[in-house]
Amino acid sequence: MTHDEGSQFQRSIRTRAQRAGRTLVFPEGDDPRTWAAAAELHREGLVRPVLLGPVHVVRKGLASVGADAVPVLDPGDQVETYAATLLEARAHKGMTPEQARAGARDPLVRGALMLRRGEVDGSVAGAAHSTADVMRAAFWCVGPAPGIRTVSSSFYMVVPDFRGEGSEVLTYTDGAVVPSPDAEQLADIAVAAARARRKVVGDEPRVAFLSYATRGSAEGPSVDRVRAALELFRRRMPEVPADGELQVDAALILDVAARKAPGSPVAGHANVLVFPDLDAGNIGYKLTQRLARAAAVGPIVQGLRRPCNDLSRGATATDIVEVACITALLAEGPPDPSAEASA
Repeated sequence: MTHDEGSQFQRSIRTRAQRAGRTLVFPEGDDPRTWAAAAELHREGLVRPVLLGPVHVVRKGLASVGADAVPVLDPGDQVETYAATLLEARAHKGMTPEQARAGARDPLVRGALMLRRGEVDGSVAGAAHSTADVMRAAFWCVGPAPGIRTVSSSFYMVVPDFRGEGSEVLTYTDGAVVPSPDAEQLADIAVAAARARRKVVGDEPRVAFLSYATRGSAEGPSVDRVRAALELFRRRMPEVPADGELQVDAALILDVAARKAPGSPVAGHANVLVFPDLDAGNIGYKLTQRLARAAAVGPIVQGLRRPCNDLSRGATATDIVEVACITALLAEGPPDPSAEASA
């Protein structure tokens, strides 16, 4: 795949994020990578960044990259207001007022509370915190989307032409969050991935539930789990073409699909690949990235009520910009009708 093929998707993400006009909070405002990313996001008008952290430190850092106009908030301010919001969300889990006040001072929690209160459209963090910390704040303050109980992730794989239709973007899910999903969790993952693809890629999802078997060619507990997940998915999103169990070659290659799964609504045309477990998903995306020289964008968290994305602690400023643009797209537009129908 050429650099241009890999970058076309990224350019599309930036253009559409710019049109969306979203405001995002960056809880790691004292990190130099965040300063550089915020400067680019502000300069290019991709999103409206708001940084959290010690104001004098963050302001000095932003000034060093020419981004003096980016808003900065101290998470130590307005503690009582945000603590009340946190207590409202977590009192049923036994949180005390004192714990809520302490939580409201945590930048990750403060960012997620701003998202809960509708003060921002999304949150991006994780360059300086663990995934567990970022996700804990999201679970506490934002929670899953209607009809979704399993928060998961997708990689958007920009792959070279293999179907005679040019380079394209495939959704690989889940490759980063849920280790051993049961049938209901697999269905949740597929629903969230289909909804997210519409917003991030902008086309219609065609979902393949992957397995080592295709339509009864082998039997086993994992095959049964995939079949059950497909039926649950079809009930929840009947308008989305889906099939399974499918081997990956039947899901992607037309002549293989004609032999192994004739009459399938997605075989040979799938663009959302639902892997049966985290091992398969993580191995699959890395093999595609390295052997096919595909661009891997993600992981992007999916299934939350409002977008709250996690970064790798090795993230560059460019990575932060890219994830911020996708976060803006996930916040874009009216709610997906299927979300309300399944609530």
